[in-house]
This record gives sequence, structure tokens and C-alpha cells, in this order.
Amino acid sequence: MSKLRRQLSANTSSVVEPKKLNDLKDMTGNLYESIAIIAKRANQINISIKEELHSKLEEFASHTDSLEEIHENKEQIEISRAYERMPNPALLATTEFLEGKVYFRQNDEDLFS
Repeated sequence: MSKLRRQLSANTSSVVEPKKLNDLKDMTGNLYESIAIIAKRANQINISIKEELHSKLEEFASHTDSLEEIHENKEQIEISRAYERMPNPALLATTEFLEGKVYFRQNDEDLFS
């Protein structure tokens, strides 16, 4: 697992905990906008985790269709288990958002009126 993933998951519990909606609302002034920002960040985290996992598992890929060559690989299983134990991307994104680590900007609607 990369240093970034370890760092992200170090501060975040894998268990879902209730959050105060006012804390989310206070960051942007609008609860729905805060949730949309968290959702977009969760998608970014999910994509990067998926790419990282696929690149690590690609080393173990067999490019032949022979059934005799398919066997268990303990390293591959350990890598998969490590990623399964990681917190959900939505939990990571929520933690980042509440800690102020997510950059977002608000478009001024007055410019388009």
C-alpha cells in the first residue's frame, strides 16, 4: 500500500460514525453542497485506489487461459486483504472535508445573471 493510502487511512476509522450535519453545513453554508463536494472527492479517492490496486495485481496476472497455471498466490491475497481493510472512500472523503483538507471553490452565480 502506498504511503498516501496509509496516511489517509491512519486517521480514519473503518467504522461508520455519525456526523453532525451542522458541521458539514458550516463548511460551505449549504448541507447539499457539502455532500456533493464529499461525493466528488470520494469518487476521486475510489478511482486512485482502484488504479493502484489493479497495477499491483497486474504483476500476478496470467495471460494464458490454461487452467493448470491458475494457482493461489499468497502475496496477491495479502494485497487484496489490505485494500479490503481500508476505510471506505466516502469515510476518507468526509474526514478530509471536515479537517479542511479538500479544496473547493464556489462559482459566483451573479456573474451569469
